[in-house]
Amino acid sequence: MQSDPALTVSATTVRFGGLTALDDVSLAVRPGTVHGVIGPNGAGKTTLFNVICGFVRPVRGEVLWRGESLRHHRTHDLARLGITRTVQGLGLFAGATVLDNVLVGAHRHRGSSALGTLLGLRGAVRDERRLTERALGVLDELDIARWRDALPGALPYGVRKRVALARALVAEPELLLLDEPASGLSEVEVEELVVLLRGLTDRTAVLLVEHHVDMVMRVCDHITVLDFGRVIADGPPEQVRADERVTEAYLGTAG
Repeated sequence: MQSDPALTVSATTVRFGGLTALDDVSLAVRPGTVHGVIGPNGAGKTTLFNVICGFVRPVRGEVLWRGESLRHHRTHDLARLGITRTVQGLGLFAGATVLDNVLVGAHRHRGSSALGTLLGLRGAVRDERRLTERALGVLDELDIARWRDALPGALPYGVRKRVALARALVAEPELLLLDEPASGLSEVEVEELVVLLRGLTDRTAVLLVEHHVDMVMRVCDHITVLDFGRVIADGPPEQVRADERVTEAYLGTAG
């Protein structure tokens, strides 16, 4: 028996002026799964991601989290809800160390106030130590702990991508949103990413938007395919791979 979806996008339509970016799009992300969204350029993938994150409001449809409608959420509400995300531009703070960048993601688990931390109160010190240990644990899990004191600009791009992922994971999300996690990575790094993402499903659901179709087919339990803002295929990888509409959308032929 399948578990209830953690995240549901229901019959959602988005228009920008006279352009329909999403047309009656639905998907359901279940706990403990990796769910991919793919499609040609301009298919609506980024718009869908922005609707989920609260950047864009649909003209019709809704986003439900654990069965509750998210009608007025914004990006700053995501962590509180148990959702974290990475972005294409990474969003790392250039002047902060790797460890400090990751600690930013642990904010929702902070028990002490900013004033308490500033004053060095005993409870705040214990809290800071606890969060630092958590951040170091995630850095170690992603095999980047040796760069804890480095600034992001001094690191290879693949390592910076892992730092951004560590910052999202340290919040211990129930849903991890990944925007093109394989972009800019070498083939070896993509293979490592596949293993890493599969290893996360015991603690979180993953929704990823990605252009690297081969990686998506290997890592995902379920795939939603968009083309011109509409869902043209939705199902497990083997079903999507065999769908002629998907072949036509990517190759221009139904062969």
